[in-house]
Amino acid sequence: MELNKYLLGLFLFLLVASCQNKTKEWTYQKTINLESTTPIGLTVIDNHIWVADGDNNQLVHLDDSGKVLFTEEGFERPMHIATDGKSIYVPEYGKDQITIFSGEERKILPLTDSLDAPAGIHYANEQFAIADFYNHRILFGNERGWISFGKEGKADGEFYYPTDVHIANNKIYVADAYNNRIQVFDTEGNHKMTIGEKDNMNAATGIYVSSSQVFITDFENDRVLVYDMEGVLAQEISEGLEKPTDILINDDVLYIANYKGRNLKTYLQN
Repeated sequence: MELNKYLLGLFLFLLVASCQNKTKEWTYQKTINLESTTPIGLTVIDNHIWVADGDNNQLVHLDDSGKVLFTEEGFERPMHIATDGKSIYVPEYGKDQITIFSGEERKILPLTDSLDAPAGIHYANEQFAIADFYNHRILFGNERGWISFGKEGKADGEFYYPTDVHIANNKIYVADAYNNRIQVFDTEGNHKMTIGEKDNMNAATGIYVSSSQVFITDFENDRVLVYDMEGVLAQEISEGLEKPTDILINDDVLYIANYKGRNLKTYLQN
């Protein structure tokens, strides 16, 4: 009798623990139409979304409902953008530079090395990471200066056209686009993990890391793949997506830049 009570209690404990640990899935909320804007990169300042419109060489500023407030022209193929909360860092793929846009002025991010078609940048805690597309490498900068790591190739620690980066958890997450995978490094450039190699990606172009999940846009397969922090695939988002390029979470809402559809798709976690 006591054994049966013990087994029943153990079963209920495991059932509750399983339910608590189960990751909630993202479900579709709405579509924000962007008309002629072709979104490539996303960032957010004060709950307002900024979109890098690479085809039209501009930044588009949206309010929290998706209404276009204004556009800023004159960039050459802006890609995956980032912010420090005030300025926007714009990788200009066509100019081989990172432009700092602060509303009233533009400056060039000073580097000790030259870029060849920068495709993505991220800023966090006074640290920068840059995806240097044609040089097949990552630049990482902090108060100690800049380091460069990676070269063309398919082995761990090598890249084949990296397109986006994200700094989180004292690590650098890289969208290794045409190796069709995610690579994770420490801030010294040491390889720590590879994610998604068995998931048949075709152009892993945009990356975002939350406190518990890693998101990657699988561009040619018209989907976004969601992984847990151990690299286990948790969800595939595909319905309604046409060549997604970037991901962002703001105020518990997931935004996906739907490049070919010329819109943003939003999702809530249920």
